[in-house]
Amino acid sequence: MPSPKKKMGFFSSMTSSLSMFSNAMHRSVNGFIGYENLEVVNPEGGKDDAEEEAHKGRWKQEERDSYWRMMQKYIGSDVTSMVTLPVIIFEPMTMLQKMAELMEYSHLLNQADECEDPYMQLVYSASWAISVYYAFQRTWKPFNPILGETYEMVNHNGMTFISEQVSHHPPMSAGHCENEHFTYDVTSKLKTKFLGNSVDVYPVGRTRVTLKRSGVVLDLVPPPTKVHNLIFGRTWVDSPGEMIMTNLTTGDKAVLYFQPCGWFGAGRYEVDGYVYDANEEPKILMTGKWNKSMSYQPCDVEGEPLPGTEMKEAWHLADTPKNDKYQYTYFAHKINSFDTAPKKLLASDSRLRPDRYALEMGDSSKSGAEKSSLEERQRAEKRNRETKGDNFTPRWFDLTEDVATTPWGDMEIYQYNGKYNEHRAAIDSSDIVELEDVKTTEFNPWQYSDLSGE
Repeated sequence: MPSPKKKMGFFSSMTSSLSMFSNAMHRSVNGFIGYENLEVVNPEGGKDDAEEEAHKGRWKQEERDSYWRMMQKYIGSDVTSMVTLPVIIFEPMTMLQKMAELMEYSHLLNQADECEDPYMQLVYSASWAISVYYAFQRTWKPFNPILGETYEMVNHNGMTFISEQVSHHPPMSAGHCENEHFTYDVTSKLKTKFLGNSVDVYPVGRTRVTLKRSGVVLDLVPPPTKVHNLIFGRTWVDSPGEMIMTNLTTGDKAVLYFQPCGWFGAGRYEVDGYVYDANEEPKILMTGKWNKSMSYQPCDVEGEPLPGTEMKEAWHLADTPKNDKYQYTYFAHKINSFDTAPKKLLASDSRLRPDRYALEMGDSSKSGAEKSSLEERQRAEKRNRETKGDNFTPRWFDLTEDVATTPWGDMEIYQYNGKYNEHRAAIDSSDIVELEDVKTTEFNPWQYSDLSGE
């Protein structure tokens, strides 16, 4: 079959050959700061002097020096194994909430479910998977969830969404979402590698979407991500590589290639590829930019557009706030808002985390203190659990015997157990009237109410 990487057909005139030889313009900063094995990558691919580029970004000189001294011993390590990180690099959102951002353009899955054409099902579904990358380009780090922490959303396009931190070592999250058109299930375990001035992120996980009308099951394998210029230079994100969306029912698949950012910014944001049938013949070409829109057009076996057809848009970015501090979309603000919290919000919900809320209110000092307190409580719970010989059991997800194989390693799978639907239905059908301000609810993901006996 035509490869999105090599034989691009229609896309051959769109991709600079330079971008195939270089991910970006790398300029060593060793000469003027005296540090080794550090690079600064200009996101625009320009010819700026390395020293000038290195001084751009969120860090002051003294902060860069201090942070580098603290972090250099972790080069080559998984970020999740590091000591407590300063809140200055965080955004007021947790990984569980970030999982929910994939639902901003869930109408695309609705369209896939309503569509009779199996290839167009993949066009809409793959466009849905690409749509979240605009949000993923944010350079702030979300908070790691506390074991037992949850996030729930029940008032967006008729969906019910629940996610839960199901493991602390290794950090793993599970999520489930559904409406009348689809169900979405994910088990996520990020694998990272800290490289000094950058970090590689490998999405070890399994994502499945079931379209209810046809029963079609879709499997998603996203590309890895690289965060550039963590300490020196302007921090930015790139996700070069293949995204594969496979119809496990028919064998059809969409293979889309995220172009690497090349010299002088060539290829940045571009996504090109095809929807293939089970015999690996291209049926529909897809092209666009993950920060703007995706379009499609029927093609021949060589990947060239069919005569008499035209390019049509499948997805485009919605309006976004101007000059937002954390580059949040309107949907991201909705995810964080207590105004959208359901009745009788779970006390384990991410919205209630005191460190997250303090940062959202602009009090980074309080946020740091609250974060340290939560992490110490989590360590105390672990010691108590080990002393008692107890195991942690997630509330809304069950560990299965399934093991998923990914390009970055194997992982166990958690399955939604349906109990949250029962919980929410019972509350929604009750006569409970909330009079208290939900913000006053104490964050409580804890397994033990009292640790004094540890």
